[in-house]
Amino acid sequence: MNRRRFLGVGTGLLGLSLAETLALGPGIARASEASFGRAKRCLAFFAWGGMSQLETFDPKPEAPSEYRSDYRSIATSVPDIRIGEFLPRLARQTHRMTIVRSVHHRESGHRNAAYWNLTGHEPHTPGNDTTILPSRKDWPSLGSMAGMHLKGTPGLPGNVAIPHMLADRGLVNGQTAGFLGSAADPVLVSPEGGTPYQGVSPPNTGADLRFAAELSADRVLHRHSLLNQLPRTFEGRQPLDHYREIASNLLTRPQVSAAFDLERESIQTREAYGPHQCGRATLLGRRLLEAGVPFVMVYPGAGDLNGGSGDMWDTHGQNFVRLRDRLLPPLERASVALLEDLDQRGMLDDTLVVWFTEFGRTPRVNGGAGRDHFPNCYSVAFAGAGIRRGYVYGKSDAVASTPTELPCSPADLHATVFHALGIPSDSPLRDSLGRTYPLCDGRPLPIFA
Repeated sequence: MNRRRFLGVGTGLLGLSLAETLALGPGIARASEASFGRAKRCLAFFAWGGMSQLETFDPKPEAPSEYRSDYRSIATSVPDIRIGEFLPRLARQTHRMTIVRSVHHRESGHRNAAYWNLTGHEPHTPGNDTTILPSRKDWPSLGSMAGMHLKGTPGLPGNVAIPHMLADRGLVNGQTAGFLGSAADPVLVSPEGGTPYQGVSPPNTGADLRFAAELSADRVLHRHSLLNQLPRTFEGRQPLDHYREIASNLLTRPQVSAAFDLERESIQTREAYGPHQCGRATLLGRRLLEAGVPFVMVYPGAGDLNGGSGDMWDTHGQNFVRLRDRLLPPLERASVALLEDLDQRGMLDDTLVVWFTEFGRTPRVNGGAGRDHFPNCYSVAFAGAGIRRGYVYGKSDAVASTPTELPCSPADLHATVFHALGIPSDSPLRDSLGRTYPLCDGRPLPIFA
Protein backbone atom coordinates (compact mmCIF):
# COMPACT_ATOMS: atom_id res chain seq x y z
CA MET A 1 0.00 0.00 0.00
CA ASN A 2 1.54 3.36 -0.97
CA ARG A 3 1.55 6.32 1.40
CA ARG A 4 -1.19 8.26 -0.36
CA ARG A 5 -3.50 5.24 -0.51
CA PHE A 6 -2.81 4.52 3.16
CA LEU A 7 -3.76 8.06 4.12
CA GLY A 8 -6.86 8.01 1.93
CA VAL A 9 -8.12 4.83 3.50
CA GLY A 10 -6.62 4.94 6.96
CA THR A 11 -7.89 8.39 7.89
CA GLY A 12 -11.36 6.89 8.02
CA LEU A 13 -10.31 5.53 11.41
CA LEU A 14 -8.96 8.79 12.79
CA GLY A 15 -11.10 10.26 15.53
CA LEU A 16 -12.29 6.87 16.77
CA SER A 17 -11.45 5.64 20.23
CA LEU A 18 -9.25 2.57 20.56
CA ALA A 19 -12.26 0.57 21.72
CA GLU A 20 -14.33 1.71 18.75
CA THR A 21 -11.53 0.92 16.32
CA LEU A 22 -11.05 -2.56 17.76
CA ALA A 23 -14.79 -3.14 17.70
CA LEU A 24 -14.78 -2.69 13.93
CA GLY A 25 -12.56 -5.74 13.61
CA PRO A 26 -8.89 -6.37 12.88
CA GLY A 27 -9.48 -6.79 9.17
CA ILE A 28 -10.93 -3.32 8.58
CA ALA A 29 -7.78 -1.86 6.97
CA ARG A 30 -7.42 -4.87 4.68
CA ALA A 31 -11.12 -4.64 3.78
CA SER A 32 -10.79 -0.95 2.96
CA GLU A 33 -7.77 -1.60 0.76
CA ALA A 34 -9.54 -4.40 -1.09
CA SER A 35 -12.72 -2.38 -1.54
CA PHE A 36 -11.05 0.68 -3.11
CA GLY A 37 -12.45 0.96 -6.62
CA ARG A 38 -14.79 -2.00 -6.23
CA ALA A 39 -17.66 0.04 -7.71
CA LYS A 40 -17.77 0.67 -11.44
CA ARG A 41 -20.89 2.77 -11.19
CA CYS A 42 -23.22 4.41 -8.65
CA LEU A 43 -26.92 5.16 -8.29
CA ALA A 44 -27.87 7.56 -5.50
CA PHE A 45 -31.35 8.41 -4.20
CA PHE A 46 -31.69 11.89 -2.70
CA ALA A 47 -34.87 12.40 -0.65
CA TRP A 48 -35.40 16.14 -1.15
CA GLY A 49 -37.01 17.85 1.82
CA GLY A 50 -35.43 15.92 4.68
CA MET A 51 -36.36 12.27 5.28
CA SER A 52 -37.25 11.36 8.86
CA GLN A 53 -34.74 9.05 10.47
CA LEU A 54 -37.28 7.89 13.06
CA GLU A 55 -39.76 6.44 10.57
CA THR A 56 -37.09 4.85 8.39
CA PHE A 57 -33.61 3.69 9.45
CA ASP A 58 -33.44 4.68 13.14
CA PRO A 59 -36.76 3.98 14.88
CA LYS A 60 -37.10 4.56 18.62
CA PRO A 61 -40.13 2.50 19.69
CA GLU A 62 -39.29 2.85 23.39
CA ALA A 63 -39.28 6.66 23.27
CA PRO A 64 -42.15 8.62 24.87
CA SER A 65 -45.20 9.07 22.64
CA GLU A 66 -44.44 12.73 21.93
CA TYR A 67 -41.35 11.49 20.09
CA ARG A 68 -42.46 8.25 18.48
CA SER A 69 -46.21 8.90 18.04
CA ASP A 70 -47.95 5.57 17.44
CA TYR A 71 -45.61 3.99 14.91
CA ARG A 72 -43.71 0.76 15.51
CA SER A 73 -40.44 -0.76 14.47
CA ILE A 74 -40.29 -4.08 12.63
CA ALA A 75 -37.85 -6.94 12.41
CA THR A 76 -35.61 -7.23 9.35
CA SER A 77 -33.62 -9.94 7.59
CA VAL A 78 -30.83 -9.23 10.10
CA PRO A 79 -31.77 -10.31 13.67
CA ASP A 80 -30.25 -7.31 15.46
CA ILE A 81 -31.53 -4.61 13.10
CA ARG A 82 -34.99 -3.05 13.21
CA ILE A 83 -36.35 -0.32 10.95
CA GLY A 84 -39.61 1.63 10.65
CA GLU A 85 -42.84 -0.24 10.05
CA PHE A 86 -43.55 1.68 6.85
CA LEU A 87 -40.69 -0.22 5.12
CA PRO A 88 -41.74 -3.89 5.24
CA ARG A 89 -40.25 -4.76 1.82
CA LEU A 90 -36.96 -3.01 2.48
CA ALA A 91 -36.78 -4.78 5.84
CA ARG A 92 -36.29 -8.00 3.87
CA GLN A 93 -33.28 -6.44 2.07
CA THR A 94 -31.38 -5.25 5.16
CA HIS A 95 -28.94 -8.14 4.85
CA ARG A 96 -27.61 -6.37 1.74
CA MET A 97 -27.19 -2.96 3.36
CA THR A 98 -25.16 -0.84 5.76
CA ILE A 99 -27.26 1.71 7.67
CA VAL A 100 -25.47 4.80 9.00
CA ARG A 101 -27.29 6.36 11.99
CA SER A 102 -24.89 9.12 12.99
CA VAL A 103 -24.73 11.75 10.22
CA HIS A 104 -24.91 15.37 11.31
CA HIS A 105 -24.12 18.96 10.27
CA ARG A 106 -25.12 22.51 11.26
CA GLU A 107 -27.47 23.73 8.51
CA SER A 108 -31.23 23.72 9.19
CA GLY A 109 -32.33 25.39 5.93
CA HIS A 110 -33.13 23.24 2.90
CA ARG A 111 -30.93 25.03 0.39
CA ASN A 112 -27.78 25.10 2.52
CA ALA A 113 -28.31 21.59 3.85
CA ALA A 114 -28.90 20.20 0.37
CA TYR A 115 -25.79 21.99 -0.91
CA TRP A 116 -23.69 20.44 1.86
CA ASN A 117 -24.99 16.94 1.12
CA LEU A 118 -24.94 17.21 -2.67
CA THR A 119 -21.42 18.68 -2.88
CA GLY A 120 -19.81 17.46 0.36
CA HIS A 121 -18.78 21.04 1.20
CA GLU A 122 -20.18 23.72 3.48
CA PRO A 123 -22.38 26.34 1.79
CA HIS A 124 -21.06 29.76 0.79
CA THR A 125 -23.06 31.56 3.50
CA PRO A 126 -23.37 29.26 6.55
CA GLY A 127 -26.51 29.88 8.54
CA ASN A 128 -27.99 32.16 5.86
CA ASP A 129 -30.50 30.21 3.79
CA THR A 130 -31.61 33.09 1.57
CA THR A 131 -32.11 32.42 -2.11
CA ILE A 132 -28.72 32.29 -3.83
CA LEU A 133 -29.11 31.00 -7.35
CA PRO A 134 -26.70 28.36 -8.65
CA SER A 135 -23.52 29.73 -10.18
CA ARG A 136 -20.17 28.64 -11.55
CA LYS A 137 -18.69 29.54 -8.17
CA ASP A 138 -20.47 26.60 -6.53
CA TRP A 139 -18.74 23.37 -5.63
CA PRO A 140 -19.56 20.60 -8.11
CA SER A 141 -22.23 18.04 -7.36
CA LEU A 142 -21.32 14.52 -6.30
CA GLY A 143 -22.35 13.20 -9.72
CA SER A 144 -20.30 15.79 -11.58
CA MET A 145 -17.17 15.03 -9.58
CA ALA A 146 -17.63 11.27 -9.92
CA GLY A 147 -18.56 11.43 -13.60
CA MET A 148 -15.49 13.51 -14.39
CA HIS A 149 -13.15 10.87 -12.92
CA LEU A 150 -14.88 7.72 -14.17
CA LYS A 151 -14.73 6.32 -17.66
CA GLY A 152 -18.16 5.76 -19.16
CA THR A 153 -19.38 4.61 -22.54
CA PRO A 154 -18.53 7.05 -25.38
CA GLY A 155 -21.62 8.86 -26.53
CA LEU A 156 -23.35 8.69 -23.14
CA PRO A 157 -23.21 11.42 -20.49
CA GLY A 158 -20.89 11.06 -17.50
CA ASN A 159 -23.68 11.67 -15.02
CA VAL A 160 -27.45 11.88 -15.21
CA ALA A 161 -30.17 13.32 -12.94
CA ILE A 162 -33.71 11.86 -13.01
CA PRO A 163 -36.51 13.02 -13.29
CA HIS A 164 -36.17 16.79 -12.61
CA MET A 165 -34.12 19.41 -10.79
CA LEU A 166 -34.72 20.43 -7.18
CA ALA A 167 -36.09 23.85 -6.29
CA ASP A 168 -36.95 25.94 -3.26
CA ARG A 169 -37.57 29.58 -4.19
CA GLY A 170 -35.50 28.91 -7.31
CA LEU A 171 -33.20 26.09 -8.39
CA VAL A 172 -31.12 24.68 -5.55
CA ASN A 173 -27.35 25.08 -5.52
CA GLY A 174 -25.18 22.00 -5.64
CA GLN A 175 -26.91 20.12 -8.47
CA THR A 176 -24.63 21.31 -11.28
CA ALA A 177 -20.93 20.98 -11.99
CA GLY A 178 -20.30 24.42 -10.51
CA PHE A 179 -16.76 25.63 -11.14
CA LEU A 180 -15.94 22.54 -13.23
CA GLY A 181 -17.95 24.07 -16.07
CA SER A 182 -20.98 23.06 -18.11
CA ALA A 183 -19.28 20.06 -19.74
CA ALA A 184 -19.48 18.24 -16.39
CA ASP A 185 -23.10 19.19 -15.61
CA PRO A 186 -25.54 16.31 -15.13
CA VAL A 187 -27.84 15.62 -18.06
CA LEU A 188 -31.45 15.81 -16.88
CA VAL A 189 -33.65 12.99 -18.14
CA SER A 190 -37.36 12.47 -17.47
CA PRO A 191 -38.88 9.06 -18.25
CA GLU A 192 -42.20 8.95 -20.03
CA GLY A 193 -45.25 7.59 -18.26
CA GLY A 194 -45.85 6.59 -14.68
CA THR A 195 -48.01 8.24 -12.05
CA PRO A 196 -46.48 11.71 -11.62
CA TYR A 197 -45.48 13.26 -8.34
CA GLN A 198 -47.93 15.65 -6.73
CA GLY A 199 -46.50 19.12 -6.29
CA VAL A 200 -44.79 21.80 -8.31
CA SER A 201 -41.52 21.02 -10.04
CA PRO A 202 -39.22 23.26 -12.10
CA PRO A 203 -39.97 23.42 -15.83
CA ASN A 204 -39.19 20.05 -17.35
CA THR A 205 -36.03 20.27 -19.44
CA GLY A 206 -35.51 16.53 -19.68
CA ALA A 207 -34.38 14.68 -22.74
CA ASP A 208 -36.93 14.16 -25.52
CA LEU A 209 -35.45 11.53 -27.81
CA ARG A 210 -38.04 11.80 -30.56
CA PHE A 211 -37.34 13.52 -33.89
CA ALA A 212 -39.47 16.43 -34.98
CA ALA A 213 -41.83 15.42 -37.77
CA GLU A 214 -39.69 17.00 -40.50
CA LEU A 215 -36.40 15.48 -39.33
CA SER A 216 -34.67 12.17 -39.87
CA ALA A 217 -31.43 10.74 -38.56
CA ASP A 218 -29.72 11.58 -41.87
CA ARG A 219 -30.80 15.22 -41.66
CA VAL A 220 -29.57 15.49 -38.07
CA LEU A 221 -26.17 14.08 -39.08
CA HIS A 222 -26.01 16.47 -42.03
CA ARG A 223 -26.72 19.46 -39.79
CA HIS A 224 -24.09 18.26 -37.34
CA SER A 225 -21.54 18.02 -40.15
CA LEU A 226 -22.31 21.58 -41.26
CA LEU A 227 -21.92 22.82 -37.71
CA ASN A 228 -18.50 21.21 -37.43
CA GLN A 229 -17.37 23.30 -40.39
CA LEU A 230 -17.99 26.52 -38.46
CA PRO A 231 -15.01 28.14 -36.71
CA ARG A 232 -14.70 27.06 -33.08
CA THR A 233 -14.71 30.77 -32.15
CA PHE A 234 -18.18 31.19 -33.64
CA GLU A 235 -20.35 32.97 -31.04
CA GLY A 236 -22.07 30.51 -28.72
CA ARG A 237 -20.33 27.51 -30.27
CA GLN A 238 -18.10 26.21 -27.49
CA PRO A 239 -20.54 26.17 -24.53
CA LEU A 240 -23.02 24.15 -26.56
CA ASP A 241 -20.65 21.61 -28.12
CA HIS A 242 -20.90 19.21 -25.20
CA TYR A 243 -24.71 19.11 -25.20
CA ARG A 244 -24.98 19.01 -28.97
CA GLU A 245 -22.68 16.00 -29.11
CA ILE A 246 -24.74 14.16 -26.50
CA ALA A 247 -28.00 15.02 -28.27
CA SER A 248 -26.62 13.85 -31.60
CA ASN A 249 -25.52 10.54 -30.11
CA LEU A 250 -28.87 10.00 -28.42
CA LEU A 251 -30.80 10.64 -31.60
CA THR A 252 -28.62 8.91 -34.19
CA ARG A 253 -26.88 6.01 -32.44
CA PRO A 254 -29.33 3.17 -31.73
CA GLN A 255 -27.10 1.56 -29.10
CA VAL A 256 -27.15 4.84 -27.16
CA SER A 257 -30.80 5.78 -27.53
CA ALA A 258 -31.85 2.21 -26.67
CA ALA A 259 -30.62 2.73 -23.11
CA PHE A 260 -33.40 5.29 -22.59
CA ASP A 261 -36.21 3.04 -23.90
CA LEU A 262 -38.06 1.47 -20.97
CA GLU A 263 -40.34 -0.45 -23.34
CA ARG A 264 -37.42 -2.80 -23.96
CA GLU A 265 -37.89 -4.09 -20.42
CA SER A 266 -40.34 -6.90 -19.71
CA ILE A 267 -43.73 -6.09 -18.27
CA GLN A 268 -42.73 -8.01 -15.15
CA THR A 269 -39.63 -5.87 -14.63
CA ARG A 270 -41.52 -2.62 -15.15
CA GLU A 271 -44.18 -3.78 -12.73
CA ALA A 272 -41.57 -4.70 -10.13
CA TYR A 273 -40.20 -1.14 -10.09
CA GLY A 274 -43.69 0.31 -9.87
CA PRO A 275 -46.17 2.19 -12.10
CA HIS A 276 -45.10 5.61 -10.81
CA GLN A 277 -42.47 8.17 -11.71
CA CYS A 278 -40.15 7.00 -8.93
CA GLY A 279 -40.20 3.43 -10.23
CA ARG A 280 -39.72 4.44 -13.85
CA ALA A 281 -36.93 6.85 -12.92
CA THR A 282 -35.12 4.12 -10.99
CA LEU A 283 -35.55 1.57 -13.78
CA LEU A 284 -34.22 4.12 -16.27
CA GLY A 285 -31.31 4.70 -13.91
CA ARG A 286 -30.48 1.00 -13.88
CA ARG A 287 -30.61 0.86 -17.69
CA LEU A 288 -28.26 3.84 -17.95
CA LEU A 289 -25.81 2.31 -15.49
CA GLU A 290 -25.85 -0.92 -17.46
CA ALA A 291 -25.28 0.98 -20.71
CA GLY A 292 -22.22 2.75 -19.29
CA VAL A 293 -23.30 5.95 -17.51
CA PRO A 294 -21.04 6.00 -14.42
CA PHE A 295 -23.29 8.01 -12.07
CA VAL A 296 -27.07 8.39 -11.78
CA MET A 297 -28.91 10.58 -9.28
CA VAL A 298 -32.60 9.82 -8.69
CA TYR A 299 -34.72 12.41 -6.90
CA PRO A 300 -37.71 10.48 -5.46
CA GLY A 301 -40.15 13.33 -4.89
CA ALA A 302 -41.55 16.58 -6.20
CA GLY A 303 -39.00 19.11 -7.32
CA ASP A 304 -40.22 22.27 -5.56
CA LEU A 305 -41.07 22.43 -1.87
CA ASN A 306 -44.22 24.29 -2.90
CA GLY A 307 -45.01 25.74 0.50
CA GLY A 308 -44.80 22.42 2.31
CA SER A 309 -47.23 20.40 0.17
CA GLY A 310 -46.74 17.78 -2.51
CA ASP A 311 -44.74 14.59 -2.78
CA MET A 312 -41.51 15.75 -1.18
CA TRP A 313 -40.01 14.92 2.18
CA ASP A 314 -40.52 18.22 4.04
CA THR A 315 -43.10 16.73 6.39
CA HIS A 316 -43.87 19.60 8.78
CA GLY A 317 -47.47 18.41 8.76
CA GLN A 318 -48.99 14.92 8.69
CA ASN A 319 -45.55 13.30 8.71
CA PHE A 320 -46.80 9.80 9.41
CA VAL A 321 -49.68 9.80 6.92
CA ARG A 322 -47.58 11.30 4.13
CA LEU A 323 -44.71 8.89 4.69
CA ARG A 324 -47.02 5.87 4.89
CA ASP A 325 -49.31 6.72 1.97
CA ARG A 326 -47.31 8.78 -0.53
CA LEU A 327 -43.58 8.96 0.04
CA LEU A 328 -42.15 5.69 1.30
CA PRO A 329 -44.12 3.14 -0.80
CA PRO A 330 -42.76 4.29 -4.21
CA LEU A 331 -39.20 4.70 -2.93
CA GLU A 332 -39.28 1.37 -1.13
CA ARG A 333 -40.72 -0.51 -4.11
CA ALA A 334 -38.20 0.99 -6.51
CA SER A 335 -35.29 0.40 -4.10
CA VAL A 336 -36.14 -3.25 -3.52
CA ALA A 337 -36.63 -3.86 -7.24
CA LEU A 338 -33.28 -2.22 -7.95
CA LEU A 339 -31.37 -4.33 -5.42
CA GLU A 340 -32.95 -7.56 -6.65
CA ASP A 341 -32.53 -6.60 -10.30
CA LEU A 342 -28.86 -5.69 -9.87
CA ASP A 343 -28.24 -8.93 -7.99
CA GLN A 344 -29.93 -11.06 -10.64
CA ARG A 345 -27.88 -9.36 -13.37
CA GLY A 346 -24.62 -9.89 -11.48
CA MET A 347 -24.19 -6.13 -11.09
CA LEU A 348 -24.65 -5.61 -7.35
CA ASP A 349 -21.07 -6.54 -6.51
CA ASP A 350 -19.74 -3.65 -8.58
CA THR A 351 -22.59 -1.12 -8.32
CA LEU A 352 -22.85 1.24 -5.35
CA VAL A 353 -26.35 2.22 -4.21
CA VAL A 354 -26.79 5.14 -1.80
CA TRP A 355 -29.85 6.56 -0.01
CA PHE A 356 -29.36 10.04 1.44
CA THR A 357 -31.10 13.36 2.17
CA GLU A 358 -30.28 16.90 3.33
CA PHE A 359 -31.16 16.39 7.01
CA GLY A 360 -33.48 14.46 9.32
CA ARG A 361 -36.59 15.51 11.24
CA THR A 362 -37.07 16.68 14.80
CA PRO A 363 -37.49 13.89 17.34
CA ARG A 364 -40.43 15.65 19.01
CA VAL A 365 -43.67 15.59 17.00
CA ASN A 366 -45.12 19.07 16.43
CA GLY A 367 -48.73 20.21 16.78
CA GLY A 368 -49.51 19.36 13.17
CA ALA A 369 -48.52 15.70 13.58
CA GLY A 370 -45.35 16.52 11.70
CA ARG A 371 -41.63 16.83 12.26
CA ASP A 372 -39.48 19.85 11.52
CA HIS A 373 -35.96 20.38 10.10
CA PHE A 374 -33.22 18.61 12.07
CA PRO A 375 -29.56 18.47 10.95
CA ASN A 376 -28.24 17.32 14.34
CA CYS A 377 -28.70 13.61 13.60
CA TYR A 378 -30.00 11.69 10.60
CA SER A 379 -29.57 8.40 8.77
CA VAL A 380 -28.41 7.24 5.34
CA ALA A 381 -27.77 3.82 3.82
CA PHE A 382 -25.40 2.08 1.40
CA ALA A 383 -25.47 -1.22 -0.51
CA GLY A 384 -23.45 -3.11 -3.10
CA ALA A 385 -19.84 -2.81 -4.30
CA GLY A 386 -18.11 -4.23 -1.25
CA ILE A 387 -20.29 -2.48 1.33
CA ARG A 388 -20.58 -4.53 4.50
CA ARG A 389 -23.88 -6.42 4.54
CA GLY A 390 -26.36 -6.40 7.41
CA TYR A 391 -24.47 -3.75 9.35
CA VAL A 392 -25.24 -0.59 11.32
CA TYR A 393 -22.58 2.10 11.61
CA GLY A 394 -22.91 4.71 14.35
CA LYS A 395 -25.56 5.15 16.98
CA SER A 396 -27.91 7.89 18.16
CA ASP A 397 -29.36 8.59 21.58
CA ALA A 398 -32.72 7.34 22.86
CA VAL A 399 -34.75 9.77 20.72
CA ALA A 400 -32.44 10.08 17.66
CA SER A 401 -31.48 13.64 18.57
CA THR A 402 -27.68 13.36 18.55
CA PRO A 403 -25.00 10.83 17.54
CA THR A 404 -23.57 8.98 20.52
CA GLU A 405 -21.14 6.72 18.62
CA LEU A 406 -19.09 7.25 15.46
CA PRO A 407 -20.48 10.64 14.31
CA CYS A 408 -19.89 11.48 10.66
CA SER A 409 -20.49 14.32 8.21
CA PRO A 410 -21.70 14.83 4.63
CA ALA A 411 -18.03 15.07 3.59
CA ASP A 412 -17.44 11.60 5.04
CA LEU A 413 -20.36 10.24 2.99
CA HIS A 414 -18.81 11.68 -0.16
CA ALA A 415 -15.40 10.26 0.74
CA THR A 416 -17.04 6.86 1.17
CA VAL A 417 -18.60 7.06 -2.30
CA PHE A 418 -15.30 8.16 -3.85
CA HIS A 419 -13.45 5.34 -2.08
CA ALA A 420 -15.88 2.75 -3.45
CA LEU A 421 -15.50 4.23 -6.95
CA GLY A 422 -11.70 4.18 -6.72
CA ILE A 423 -11.27 7.97 -6.70
CA PRO A 424 -8.72 9.24 -4.13
CA SER A 425 -10.28 11.95 -1.95
CA ASP A 426 -7.28 14.23 -2.54
CA SER A 427 -7.69 14.13 -6.33
CA PRO A 428 -7.38 17.68 -7.68
CA LEU A 429 -10.28 19.69 -9.07
CA ARG A 430 -9.53 22.72 -11.25
CA ASP A 431 -11.77 25.73 -11.69
CA SER A 432 -11.96 28.00 -14.75
CA LEU A 433 -8.98 30.03 -13.48
CA GLY A 434 -6.79 26.98 -13.12
CA ARG A 435 -6.88 26.93 -9.33
CA THR A 436 -6.82 23.47 -7.76
CA TYR A 437 -8.85 22.13 -4.87
CA PRO A 438 -8.91 18.69 -3.25
CA LEU A 439 -11.92 16.63 -4.29
CA CYS A 440 -13.10 16.00 -0.74
CA ASP A 441 -12.01 16.73 2.82
CA GLY A 442 -13.96 13.89 4.40
CA ARG A 443 -12.84 10.44 5.53
CA PRO A 444 -14.20 7.19 4.06
CA LEU A 445 -16.39 5.38 6.57
CA PRO A 446 -15.00 1.92 7.47
CA ILE A 447 -18.13 0.13 6.27
CA PHE A 448 -16.58 -2.16 3.68
CA ALA A 449 -16.54 -5.94 3.92
